[in-house]
Formats: sequence, C-alpha cells, structure tokens
Amino acid sequence: MILSCQNINKSFVTDDVLKDVSFHLEEREKAALIGPNGAGKSTLLKIIMQEMPADSGEVIVAKGKTLGYLAQHQEVSGDNTIYGELLSVKQYLLDMEEKIRTMEQQMKTLTGRELDELLASYSRLTHQFELEGGYACRSEVVGVLKGLGFEEEDFSRKIGTLSGGQKTRVALGRLLLSNPDIILLDEPTNHLDMESIAWLETYLINYKGAVFIVSHDRYFLDRVVTKVVEIDRGHVRTFMGNYSAYAEKKAMIRDAEYKAWLNQQQEIKHQEEVIAKLKSFNREKSIKRAESREKMLDKIDVLDKPVEENVEMHLELKPRVVSGNDVLTVKNLAKAFPQQELFSNVDFSVKRGERVAIIGANGTGKTTILKILNGLVEPDAGEIELGSKVQIGYYDQEHHVLHMEKTIFEEISDEYPYLTNTEIRNVLAAFLFTGDDVFKLISALSGGERGRVSLAKLMLSEANFLILDEPTNHLDIVSKEILEQALKHYTGTVLYVSHDRYFINQTATRILELTNQAMVNYIGNYDYYLEKKEELTQIYAPKEEEAVADVSASATKLDWKQQKEEQARLRKRENDLKKTEAEIEKLETRDGEIDEEMAQPEVAVNVAECVRLSKEKVAIAEKLEELYAKWEELA
Repeated sequence: MILSCQNINKSFVTDDVLKDVSFHLEEREKAALIGPNGAGKSTLLKIIMQEMPADSGEVIVAKGKTLGYLAQHQEVSGDNTIYGELLSVKQYLLDMEEKIRTMEQQMKTLTGRELDELLASYSRLTHQFELEGGYACRSEVVGVLKGLGFEEEDFSRKIGTLSGGQKTRVALGRLLLSNPDIILLDEPTNHLDMESIAWLETYLINYKGAVFIVSHDRYFLDRVVTKVVEIDRGHVRTFMGNYSAYAEKKAMIRDAEYKAWLNQQQEIKHQEEVIAKLKSFNREKSIKRAESREKMLDKIDVLDKPVEENVEMHLELKPRVVSGNDVLTVKNLAKAFPQQELFSNVDFSVKRGERVAIIGANGTGKTTILKILNGLVEPDAGEIELGSKVQIGYYDQEHHVLHMEKTIFEEISDEYPYLTNTEIRNVLAAFLFTGDDVFKLISALSGGERGRVSLAKLMLSEANFLILDEPTNHLDIVSKEILEQALKHYTGTVLYVSHDRYFINQTATRILELTNQAMVNYIGNYDYYLEKKEELTQIYAPKEEEAVADVSASATKLDWKQQKEEQARLRKRENDLKKTEAEIEKLETRDGEIDEEMAQPEVAVNVAECVRLSKEKVAIAEKLEELYAKWEELA
C-alpha cells in the first residue's frame, strides 16, 4: 500500500462534502476518482496534497514516497521557454553532466594517484548518470513535449505568451518528467487533442508509479484505470475494474438497492395495514398484538430511497419541422489565417437524420468550420448550401451565444418572449436551476453552468439541424449520458466537434477527420474510425511528402462520392456477414432441438409428427447449405 485515506471528513459551513471517506492505493495501481460536479473530488485531492486541511481523518503516504499533483487550473509563469521549463525538471542531471565535463578537463592535467582517484570518482558519477537516464534526458523532454501536442517551433516560445490550456500542458509535462511515486491528476485531458490523449494513456499505463485520476473522459478511464473510487453524496465506494465495469456494477447495485427499498416499503405498508386491522377489532388481545407489531416496526432501519441520477436533468430535443433530405452541402471550402493554412478544397455533405462528428488535432480548423457554417467567420473560398426547411441550433464551446450581462432568467425570456414565467422556471428546473439560481448573472456562472444554459436554449429552439462545438466540455459524466440519450432519440440532424471519444462512440453515425488540410470520411463510430484510420488517411489525406513520393497513389485517389460508396459497400458487407452468422446459429440450434424432439418416446410413435419434423430438418439442411456458401463469400 502506497497511499491510504482513513475516515476523511470535510464540511463547508453546513454542507458535508466528504463523510468518513476511506480507500487506498497500491504501488503501480492506476485508479479513478469519479462523481458528479461538486461532489468533492478536487477537495479530496487537495486534502491528500495537504493544500487543504480535513476536519478529521488522516492521509498516510508510504515512507519515502513522493507525490505529484496537477490541478485543473495551473499557473506557470516566468521568462523560461517551453523547452527550458521542462528541461529544468532534470536540473540535477544537467548539474551532474557539467561535473562530468569538468572532470574530463581535469584529467588532462593530472597524473599518478590524483588521476587514479579522479578516475574512480568519474566512473562512479558516469555510472549514476547513466542509471538515472542522464544520456536520454533531453530526448525524454522532447518526447513528452511532442506527445502533449507541442511542435518543435513551439519549444522556444516564452511561458508568458501561452494560453491557459498551453500552460496546463506545460505543467503536466513537468509533472510527468519529475517521476513522482504517486501522481494525482485533476482533469488531465481537458486541454489535449485526441492524439495527445492517446499518448498520455500509453504513458500512464506504463508509468512505474501509482496514478490517481479525476476525469470525465470515460474512454480514457476505460483504457487506463483498473480501479474506480466513486464519491456519491459524500460517501465513497470502491469498484475493481475500468469505467465500463464500474458502470455495469453500479447499475446492478442501484437496481438491487431500489428493489430492497421497494420490498421494505411494501413490508412496512403491509404491517401498518395489519396493525390498523388488529386495532379495529378493539379487543384486548388484538390491541396487544398491534402494539407488539408497532414496536417491531419502530426498530426497522428504514432504507433511504435510492436516487436515480439520470432523471435529475431532463433533456428532450424535438425539431419543430422536418427538413429536406439534403441538410448541408459544402464544396471547395478553404480558410487560412496569416502564416497558417487551415484547410482547402474541403467537400462534404450531411443528410437528414445523420449524427456527424468532426474530429482532428488542435489547430486544424474544426471550430472554424462550424463558425463558417453559422456565418460567424467568412471562408476564403467555397460554397455552403443548406437544404429546404433547415433550421439551425448552434452551441459554441465559448458560449458566445449567451449574453454575459443578463441573468439566466432574462437569457431565456428575452430569446423566447412567448413563454410564461412558470414555463421558463420549469425549463430551467429541468437543467438544475431552481429558486433564486435563475437570477444569477451569466458572467458569474461556471463553465458547466453556462453549458447547461446553452443546452436549455438549444432545447427550446426546436431546431432540426444542431451544430455543436465541444458539447460535453465541463459536463459531468451523468450530464454527458443524458445528452447522449437525447441526441440518440433526436429525429433531426447533428453536426458536432468533440474530443470526447466515448461520446463520439455513443452518438456518431459518421466521422469526418480534418487532417493534413483535407477531410477524410468514416461511415461509422469512433471504434470504426480507429480500425480504418491508417488505411483511409493514406488514401485520402496523405502528408505532403508522402504525396510527392507516391504520385501514382495520388492520381488514383477516389473522389468524395466514390469514397462514400466504397465505405457503404464495406459496411453493408460487414452487416450482412453478422446477419448470416446469426441466421446460421439460429438454424443449427433448431436442428439440434428437432433431434431431441424425435428422440422422445411419445414423438417416436407419432408418425405424422415424425414426418413433419423430418421435412423441417431437410429444409433446414438445404437452407444451411445456402447460408454456409453465402458466409464463405462474405467472409
């Protein structure tokens, strides 16, 4: 055991945030800390790091073990460059290297015993330098910087010129390079693109120390962690396995708790009815029996009704009118900024009912495309055509569609003046804004709260084409799941940008990847994208040097329509294969059932039944022959 929290309690005024919290981490263990926004996750990390005192309880760290912590908001400052800032973590190795160089110079002037003593010290120091990775420390720094999404031209940028997200990435890089025995990470994936998140996953999986992560990125948790510590209304419960295993076990526990509560309620009601009946007899013996039952009832430890988290926020998206089949057509779209060409000759279309995710590395122009579609940014070239009866509802990650000077109530009432006060309050209550909360200024809200206001406006818009920019940012896991379900049942069309791979996997019917200044189309979810990424990127968006090296490959590149047709054909073949396998399994099962039926004595003497079963068996054999041939062809 490397870290143990024992009976931690923490309250703020009258709010009990942590109640008797106990759990532990083993060496090299990778664990997640999850719970809804405001549950006390960041508070617990600060208590572990001794940045905040607990009201009671203790945190025990194994002797000689070091802790490293990445908070959600990092303040990295100074005149250092990005490269210099990360290299400074290895200062002790740089000092060692300098000492080695000095020794090498001294060797030129020494002889005899002095030289022998210096050689012995030099040998010990170089051995230690090698053991601690001194020869590889600079390449390690470069590897971490590139893994976190920094290009070589960024290495010389000053820390003071960086955005908040870039500073957080620098802080994460510093932490990883410092190699503490226990790493505590608070939302480490918030400012990373998909490639950087995938790199961080691999890094943490292979990390020699223990890792304790607060994250709403379910795909990330599925890959990295083997234990989940859940905070639920102040109490913690530990689950072994990744996030998917936790979600499955949690659902089973909640179901069992609800059934136990329901059974107890039924038993209490039954006893109350019996007591009332006994008292109605108005006899001494019946009254005594009633009193005895009442005493037993008083001793029952009444269970609390389990809270069904998924019904706390209600999100239902309904288009007012049905759009035409062709919702959006984009041709030859191009956009560049000074010293940076984002994309050119981009073509794509969106049909009614599709849920299309646009993905790609940071800075490729994904959000710019959405802004162009909404008329917020002018393209350099290209045509954008909306289909008939298309009504757009837009959700942007910076929430520019919100007015900072207005209250939450005014934001809704000004946009939808036909709604009554009661209707507005009901809508806001569905998004967890009740009482005086509705009179808070938009400017005073957290990122997650602004996201909920934007979603409320989106719901009321009754649009049939939703354009969403990072819709899951700042949402906790429960809110993400509610949004996923709402989009799955939405009968309109959705185009969105997201880095949330679990969300994409659950909601996307098609993926467009913006890479190498071109768009690559994948007809499927995120798992399908991972399977086909290398193959299709090589065909439709090769890097410039690859394109030059292989002119013939570029010349045979399929156009957009052919690409879609080819992917649709492959997808249909996969579906047909699954259906064929299912049909074979069904017929083989039935064939076995017939053999069992014919072996029964009562059937064996029934000629008519024997004939019927024999004919069915022959028909099955013929059909199976056809299906086996079909399966071979498809497979």
